Amino acid sequence: MMTEKDMVNDYLNSLKSSLTGYASAISESSNPELRKTFQQMRDADEERQQRLAQYATQKGYYQPAAQAQPNQIQQVYSQLQGGSQQQQGQQQGMQGGQSMRM
Repeated sequence: MMTEKDMVNDYLNSLKSSLTGYASAISESSNPELRKTFQQMRDADEERQQRLAQYATQKGYYQPAAQAQPNQIQQVYSQLQGGSQQQQGQQQGMQGGQSMRM
């Protein structure tokens, strides 16, 4: 027999999986109406997941990780910014190389 904790955790995992699926479907949809529908469905599941996670935390079924310190957030942000700038540089380099071959 499943406990309430098991059911809540199972539902949270299902929502997490559906959110991943929506991200993929949204990025691959060329039909604007279908894309918008997927976005609305994703938004509803995100809200559902947030409410359920709050419930699970209140009941003691889920223990969220400790909040990051501001310096940790800044460090990750800086790393992501550096990676983003590096990726842009690589893309520009590839574009330049492609135009030279023409």
